[in-house]
Amino acid sequence: MRIREKKEKQLEEEKPLNVKREILEWVILIAGTILLVIFLDTKVVVNSEVPSASMENTIMTGDHIFGNRMAYRDSDPERFDIVIFRMPDDKSQLYIKRIIGLPGETVTITDGKVYIDGSQEPLDDSFIREPMEGSFGSFQVPEDCYFMLGDNRNNSNDSRYWLNPYVERADILGKAFFRYLPLNRIGIVE
Repeated sequence: MRIREKKEKQLEEEKPLNVKREILEWVILIAGTILLVIFLDTKVVVNSEVPSASMENTIMTGDHIFGNRMAYRDSDPERFDIVIFRMPDDKSQLYIKRIIGLPGETVTITDGKVYIDGSQEPLDDSFIREPMEGSFGSFQVPEDCYFMLGDNRNNSNDSRYWLNPYVERADILGKAFFRYLPLNRIGIVE
């Protein structure tokens, strides 16, 4: 009997320690998870929800997109990359568009076609939703800046319309790479 009483007493004494240890383990797990999410969100991926039809049919209204923050660590953005960036006229807003003009280039939009540096051949725009309407003149892209257009050119608030038409390299947060919502459209952004 004495052994039994001794074991019961020992279990009662250990119980508070086990509960405290369990709580501490949960606190460490939750804090670690929060720190990992903060690290990923600030250093690895940028998360963006597409609020408009400006990138349709490539990216649809309501799509949720991850951008790779590390995509341009060792290389420069390229023409036709789809990027998430701070909007030049309001840096608190994130936009997602396609890079058309590179630093130092002249982008000319005439009769719905885009020309680079006076080329007689327009850019391939086979990915756009419908032919672009109108002429918008020429834009001289400053060094370390980019000229952006949406894929739904007739319904896109992009470089053609902003007060500050060029996106600085430092404001490009990441290259769009993965659509995670809606679930029926989950997959790589091409």
